[in-house]
Amino acid sequence: MRITSCGITDVGVKRTNNEDNYLINDELWLYVVCDGMGGHAGGEFASAIAVNTVEEVLSGPAATPELEAARADGDVEFARERVRYAVRLAGKRIFEKALAEPDYHGMGTTCLVLLLDRNNAFLAHVGDSRAYLVREGRIEQLTEDHSLVNERIRAGLLTPDQAKTHKLKNVITRSLGYLEDVEVDIQVRALRRGDKFLLCSDGLSNLVEPADIGEAARAGSPQEACRHLVQLACERGGDDNITTVIVRVDEVD
Repeated sequence: MRITSCGITDVGVKRTNNEDNYLINDELWLYVVCDGMGGHAGGEFASAIAVNTVEEVLSGPAATPELEAARADGDVEFARERVRYAVRLAGKRIFEKALAEPDYHGMGTTCLVLLLDRNNAFLAHVGDSRAYLVREGRIEQLTEDHSLVNERIRAGLLTPDQAKTHKLKNVITRSLGYLEDVEVDIQVRALRRGDKFLLCSDGLSNLVEPADIGEAARAGSPQEACRHLVQLACERGGDDNITTVIVRVDEVD
């Protein structure tokens, strides 16, 4: 398998610190975007804990009986459970750190993980950071926002256009660190040559439409697309930190 990737994070126009963190590890084919929240630098700390924990777990051997049991169910199930375990462990560590240090009370983070393994994409997420797939010229949103406005959209109480300007649009219903354990959404997709995955914090997705994201991903390299999309979000207000990671599948095995 051959991959080309790029990631950029930007503080945006209106913030003074960046609470986003991201990871590109092309040796592991592992890519992470986390958008932190919490005062006294808590958000930045929480997102860093999440990124570092996920990389630590997925770069090492299976460490629990549950993971060893999943190995018996085959490579796909084992990889799925390793990703799930990594994200849940990150949430547990953030929760425990917030309990131990009052300055970090209430900190948390979204977490979006993409692991490419044996021609499959394993995608895990908690929160409202998003993943998109551009395949054969079409863009698809892969993740479902864990947010209050998205729940109201699904219930028919809000339209997508109304949600963009709703006063509660930044309230998320699931995050790492709020509770000791968290439900993690996991999906597995078979890879195709030419697939482009885009991971981003809501500083991008709140301001840049999927059509613009798809156009940028189709038109240029991952590096060019990342730069263009971050610039576009800044031009449209840049009211939050902006992070984007693009992963292009150049060859599959």
